[in-house]
Amino acid sequence: MDNGPFVCTGCALLCDDITVELQDSRVTGVNTACLKGVSRMKGCASPMPCTVDGKTVDENTAIKEAARILKEAKHPLIFGHGNSTLEAQTKSIELARKLGAHIDDTSSFCQGPLVEAILNGKLPTCTLDEVRHMADVIVFWGADPSHSHPRHLSMYSYFPRGKQRQRGWEEDRTAVIIDVRRSDTAAVCSDKLYEIPVGADPEFMGALLSALSSKVPKTSFNMDPKRILELANILKKAEFGVVFAGLGMTYSLNSLDPLFSLMNKLNETSKFHLIPMVGQYNMRGFDHTLFRETGHINRVYFGGEKVEHGPQQSVVELISNDVIDAAMIIGSDPLASLPGAIAKKLSKVPLITIDPCENLTSRVSKVTIPSALSGVECGGTAIRMDGVEVVLKQIIDTKKLADEQIITRIMEEI
Repeated sequence: MDNGPFVCTGCALLCDDITVELQDSRVTGVNTACLKGVSRMKGCASPMPCTVDGKTVDENTAIKEAARILKEAKHPLIFGHGNSTLEAQTKSIELARKLGAHIDDTSSFCQGPLVEAILNGKLPTCTLDEVRHMADVIVFWGADPSHSHPRHLSMYSYFPRGKQRQRGWEEDRTAVIIDVRRSDTAAVCSDKLYEIPVGADPEFMGALLSALSSKVPKTSFNMDPKRILELANILKKAEFGVVFAGLGMTYSLNSLDPLFSLMNKLNETSKFHLIPMVGQYNMRGFDHTLFRETGHINRVYFGGEKVEHGPQQSVVELISNDVIDAAMIIGSDPLASLPGAIAKKLSKVPLITIDPCENLTSRVSKVTIPSALSGVECGGTAIRMDGVEVVLKQIIDTKKLADEQIITRIMEEI
């Protein structure tokens, strides 16, 4: 077996410098990774059993039952994919086409709009490696990577001494935090915290746009105009700026127009890029894969004469309107992340869960099929939060099928 280094699938940073300690074909120690990564790579605390109607069965029986449920459903949904490889995602889309099914992923209610804007060329972006080597101004907007991506600051964005930033954070980098509270990231990155009220991101973007245009900025929450002008001056002087956009920003924007205007203005005088702070290790991978095949990143229905796309095809709307009559969940736990009333409705639909670990969704599923843990028990490829494709290597052997193989077997049964 390969001795590494390996890629950690604990989050969308996909750190590629991980070494492990093995004993009896188990990962007993993980070096270099953060706590999230260590937990992920050591495997499931509660591995998911293979079941039908709560009873333990063999793999073949579970796959046959999953195929029957999907085949008999008039409006099946295939959902999840954030913790699945590109290969599994491609097979999942193929299965959705074959079934005439609805297909969606978690980007439908988080970072999807930003990824879509990047893929359509509406937002300039860059790689994390470029950030490490060239970025001199970094803006964490509605993001707290100290918790969400623990190695972000040390690997790429703030502390590293890059090729063009040899003096690192002490002299060569300025970090700005725009958030609704003093996060742990703000505590680390000096005193450039711009604390705004919840939902005030569009207004603050407008005020910053005024400051960048040499106008006196005004806000309803009475932030000192001098501070906003000071920030505008920092941004104007950036040689290579990056905005790391978190969920705090995404959820505050009903439209991306204020963000487009701000980024366009910034790029009149400096060079700015945006990278969405994607959480699950391969959520962006699904968006790229579906976009390549359909021109859409999520919310797709293959049941009509043409591929249908729109808000009505989102997982939230489909469940709210009682459209779907079966769902296959892959590498996700929607019952833990969807609003309570919607999660309750989903739990009443025949569910098939494919995942290495037991979770809230699997506990109410009609069929559960345990899969190999990607990046540990099986290999594949994934796309990092910045759009860079990364190869995952297998570390240990397992008898469990990879999610790609499970989906292929289900398709064969159908």
